[in-house]
Amino acid sequence: MILFRNVRWKNLLSTGNFFTEIKLDGNTNTLIVGENGSGKSTMLDALCFGLFGKPFRNINKPQLLNSINQKDCIVEVEFNTSNKSYKIVRGIKPNKFEIYQNGDLINQDAAVRDYQEFLEKFILKLNYKSFTQIVTLGSASFTPFMQLSAADRRAIIEDLLDIQIFSTMNTLVKERLSTNKESLFDKKHQIELTQQKYDMQKKHIDELKQNNENKVKEYDTEIQLHNDTVSSLLSNVETLTCQTEELQLVVASKIDTEVKVKKITKLESQIESNLSKFQKDISFFQSHDDCPTCRQAIANSFKEEELKSLSSKVTECEHGLSELEKKLLAEQNKLNDITEKQKLINQKQVEIATANTTINETNKLIARLHKLIDELKNSKVVTDLEEQRLKELKDSLSILQSNLKQLIEEKSYYDVASTLLKDTGIKTKIVKQYLPIINKLVNKYLASLDFFVNFNLDESFKETIKSRHRDDFSYNNFSEGEKQRIDMALMLTWRAVAKLKNSSNTNLLILDETFDSSLDANGTEELMKILHMLEGVNLFVISHKGDILQDKFANVIRFTKEKNFSRIVK
Repeated sequence: MILFRNVRWKNLLSTGNFFTEIKLDGNTNTLIVGENGSGKSTMLDALCFGLFGKPFRNINKPQLLNSINQKDCIVEVEFNTSNKSYKIVRGIKPNKFEIYQNGDLINQDAAVRDYQEFLEKFILKLNYKSFTQIVTLGSASFTPFMQLSAADRRAIIEDLLDIQIFSTMNTLVKERLSTNKESLFDKKHQIELTQQKYDMQKKHIDELKQNNENKVKEYDTEIQLHNDTVSSLLSNVETLTCQTEELQLVVASKIDTEVKVKKITKLESQIESNLSKFQKDISFFQSHDDCPTCRQAIANSFKEEELKSLSSKVTECEHGLSELEKKLLAEQNKLNDITEKQKLINQKQVEIATANTTINETNKLIARLHKLIDELKNSKVVTDLEEQRLKELKDSLSILQSNLKQLIEEKSYYDVASTLLKDTGIKTKIVKQYLPIINKLVNKYLASLDFFVNFNLDESFKETIKSRHRDDFSYNNFSEGEKQRIDMALMLTWRAVAKLKNSSNTNLLILDETFDSSLDANGTEELMKILHMLEGVNLFVISHKGDILQDKFANVIRFTKEKNFSRIVK
């Protein structure tokens, strides 16, 4: 409960540079009277400005400042709630907004809007609209409940039922949902980027490994080709070696053939020498009849015998030479063949040597390739730094995915909470429970005011009003006096509900020119009866009908205006 104790102000509207003070908890009922413009309604503007930073009437904030003094406008409001005393100080020129709790100034680090929000949510626990519906009635600036929008009606009833916390929670959930949505977007984006980095790093490492494997395969293929070359060369060497060996068998008879040629040549020379001698001898006998040595005649028989023998020997020699020439030619041909085969052997030996050299070089190359393969297989293709980078990206990805999962879970919780905290959720269920009570109280107060209709608010806070004859009406169908009765019944209902819930319950009730409007004498009497029945209420009635109402109030405050400044007449 809020127990308002005191309000005072200066340089506010027509009030001068001196404090006008009204004790709010001093009397159960107080009548405030005065002529038009005397300042009797200023207390409403003072209260609203002090508590909410804006006037009750439809005027701009700068217009609150006294037009003569034009500075040092101050409003102070004192009240108690939850065993704590509060004092609100608010001013214009200079601007001032201070909240004191038990005499100590509450931290003012926050912005003014946040400071005001703190006052409304955590101290007063009601806003401007709820305050005006519960505390005040009447005045041209006052907007009755029935003329408010559905949203404003809902806000007031939520304040009364002390369920505005659900709206606050809903706002917080929406903010967290929005933050969650942004976080989800950011996290998904981070995951996408990290995944790309991870894929690129893994691709890079795989490429390094693949390049290594490709090189090994390339070297293996090259080794195989070289091995095939070596095998082919070895096979060729083997063939050449066999051919050489076969040729060497032929060449091995060269010495014997040369010996034979020498022998044949020598024998041929001997035969030729003998042939030449025999021919000389034949020529001698043919040309000589006498012996040149002894000068004796050579017998014809001897001569013929000798010629015959020599001719036979010549023939034999010539035949021998012919045979020897054949043999010599054959042996020389054989020797020439051996020479050619020797050349062929030399050629093949060169080929064998060349092949062996190629084989040796190829084997060395094969050995080097095997060594390179071993080095590739045993070498660390991927550096520790690259592996570490991949691990870090994988760990980051895992953490981000875990965070994403957590955010998704949070979103599901927030979605459930949002559904529950919507106007159609928990609040509607609570409102449903209290609507019958609210409607019953409204109709009770309407009956007390001699206005017999069946008033009903639905879950959308739209009214249905039925007459005794069950005719359907709306608020706007009624006269101003009937509307005022409905407004009064609703206000009393809100105060009863607030007291029941101990939510926005307050001791202060202000009726501004309520008795001066459309209420007839009977309505006035019935209203006074109801007001006198209210418990724990400090009632203030602002009216022009002081002469009629004065005897009905325990305390009267009279405002007057002197030299353009309003003041209270003692």
